[in-house]
Amino acid sequence: MAEKSCIKRLQKEYRALCKEPVSHVVARPSPNDILEWHYVLEGSEGTPFAGGYYYGKIKFPSEYPYKPPGISMTTPNGRFMTQKKICLSMSDFHPESWNPMWSVSSILTGLLSFMMDNSPTTGSVNTTVAEKQRLAKASLVFNCKNPTFRKLFPEYVDKYNQQQLSEKLSAEQVSPDPSQENSTPMLERVINSVGEDALKDRRINRKQSFPTWMMFLLVSIFGVVMALPLLQL
Repeated sequence: MAEKSCIKRLQKEYRALCKEPVSHVVARPSPNDILEWHYVLEGSEGTPFAGGYYYGKIKFPSEYPYKPPGISMTTPNGRFMTQKKICLSMSDFHPESWNPMWSVSSILTGLLSFMMDNSPTTGSVNTTVAEKQRLAKASLVFNCKNPTFRKLFPEYVDKYNQQQLSEKLSAEQVSPDPSQENSTPMLERVINSVGEDALKDRRINRKQSFPTWMMFLLVSIFGVVMALPLLQL
């Protein structure tokens, strides 16, 4: 069970984080256990981790802040093993170098800085830049499958949903609806058909129409021709 001073210290640190958030770092205690914290590190721009969201846990001892916590990462990242303790000067791997003045924010800021480095340590892995970039792109999708992550970090779930919607809209713009593609030639055929019918109607009307004055002239000529024999008598 956590000591009273430990609980007060962690509550104080959480209030401080809420009041003055640390850039690229989000951390919150478990609703059921003040000694277990969950964090998200956002990959820094200009690094292979840019665009990545790295979820992990910090487990504090009941003697905190006089003893260091254990730190692990859950999201595949290409720098540290997942679900394994990470060796840092501010973790329980090195209690001799621990400083009780360090806080959750300083621990995670140090972890983020060390993540950008390539120095080997216990719990680290060696991967290519391309692999780190691939994992960064897939990190949010991976995290959102975790029920605890979804519960503690709803803002990142919203970000994921927005990304999915944006990708869907982009895909629809690039690949139009096949039904719309098919409707265009059909519309052209309808227009062409209507145009051809109108042209035929005009030709028929031209054939059927006969000027009135021409009809009157023919009748007059016919009457004169019929009257000529009578004049000769």
